[in-house]
Amino acid sequence: MNLDQPASAVLRRRAFLRWASAASAALSALLIGVPSLRAFLSPGFQRPTKKGWVKVAEADLLDISTPVKVDFVEDLTDAWVESRAIRTVWLYTEDGESFTAFSGVCTHLGCSVSFDAEPNQYHEGKNMFHCPCHHGIFDMKTGAVVGGPPPRGLDTLPVRVEDGNVLVQFTSFRTGIPDKVEL
Repeated sequence: MNLDQPASAVLRRRAFLRWASAASAALSALLIGVPSLRAFLSPGFQRPTKKGWVKVAEADLLDISTPVKVDFVEDLTDAWVESRAIRTVWLYTEDGESFTAFSGVCTHLGCSVSFDAEPNQYHEGKNMFHCPCHHGIFDMKTGAVVGGPPPRGLDTLPVRVEDGNVLVQFTSFRTGIPDKVEL
């Protein structure tokens, strides 16, 4: 304590320092605490967004009466994690104007399906979708199960044509069950 200063001035200075320290601590807590709390709580308040339409092809470039495999990238968000996934659809048209979109995922256990134009050791018919994992066979036009263990036909997806572009609304479905249930 400085002997030249009165005791009341020292007490006022100490009171000010106490107040300034408390205000600084409160401000620091707000600057750090609010964003941290928001980061942990915000995923719980997010509303699921409706999946959008994805441009997958130009209608004029697709083969008629032959399924065409189209891969595209989907952006995914799970709480704080953003990632990308490659999705596959099969587009089929008989007239070049109306299209059917099948998910590229087998309904049995989720393997990728391929298209076989010729008969092979797993099926005798031409133009069939084939799952190489457990040899599920699907009809080219309807996606119906022709043979093998899949519990339902290939999942169809909403599709539309806008300005000459084919758009698909991709959705993932549960596998291994007879009902078409969204994930």
